[in-house]
Amino acid sequence: MSFSKLQKFAAAAFAFTSIVLLVGISLAQFGRRHTATKARGLTKVPANVPPRGANYVAIQVEGDQRVIRSNGIPDHKTGQFPNSGNPHHIEAQQYVYRVPARPEVAARPTQLGMGGSFGVAINGVPFDPGAAEFFNGQMGSRWQYEPLSGAIALGIDASHAHVQPSGAYHYHGLPDGLLDNVHLDPEAHSPLIGWAADGFPIYAMYGYQDSEQESKIVSLRSSYKLRQGMRPGGREPTGKYDGTFVADYEYVEGSGDLDECNGRHTVTPEFPAGTYAYFLTEQWPVIPRNFRGTPSDDFMKRGGPPGMESRGRPPGRGFGPPRRPRPPGQ
Repeated sequence: MSFSKLQKFAAAAFAFTSIVLLVGISLAQFGRRHTATKARGLTKVPANVPPRGANYVAIQVEGDQRVIRSNGIPDHKTGQFPNSGNPHHIEAQQYVYRVPARPEVAARPTQLGMGGSFGVAINGVPFDPGAAEFFNGQMGSRWQYEPLSGAIALGIDASHAHVQPSGAYHYHGLPDGLLDNVHLDPEAHSPLIGWAADGFPIYAMYGYQDSEQESKIVSLRSSYKLRQGMRPGGREPTGKYDGTFVADYEYVEGSGDLDECNGRHTVTPEFPAGTYAYFLTEQWPVIPRNFRGTPSDDFMKRGGPPGMESRGRPPGRGFGPPRRPRPPGQ
């Protein structure tokens, strides 16, 4: 065989091997055939590991946009990663998110797609409530597993977070480490804890009873409830609606304090004149799954199967040391 033919053969063999490996990774990561139909309660990995590297986040208004740059490294201890439910290491990311500095309510809500994040916390870690895990491996079906149900092991830590194959640490539920850092107090209005992809602020649990003025502090309640009865069965899951799947829940207007986006128009310490705001809740969905405004494309995942891609626009240069974010109105 001539040298040129040998080169062509080697290149073809390398390409074939790469395709096989990529297909294998995709099937292993995103085609897993779970058959669990019962919520088991979440067993959280203790958060006793210091972050791998320094947290960096910068939040500032540039023109009509609020720009959030971060490396995705949390500012609190995490669980041990890898662990038995999650084989990935936490790695620094290069996030650049742009959202409207003066967001507007849209004509109708937008549902959070499987390939996107709801928003980003003030420490630069994304809020990513969904999981690319489906009953019987039926990607994109109605029966998406709820990560907080404990029905399948995802290696979630005490801040309700774990790690994507890209090394991206992200929150699936209440970010307890962050909430400790901001001194969340059940007797005071929640401090600002993040920004949604549509530009509206995110708070955690505690707000004013009267949304139009400073008033008694209450724990705001979601308006989602478990469905009554049994799942369809057959090729779909059997068993009682118990929170194993996202579809086990339904919105019941007026049953709680918040709308279908887990938010409301309210006054807050940062916005005394009033704003639409989202609240993380103790009840499902915990992190909202719908947007009241128009979400930025920067929060859509890029280039590959769900759960495997990086998010945000790549920055033009490396990130520097941490800077204190500007107040939200600036």
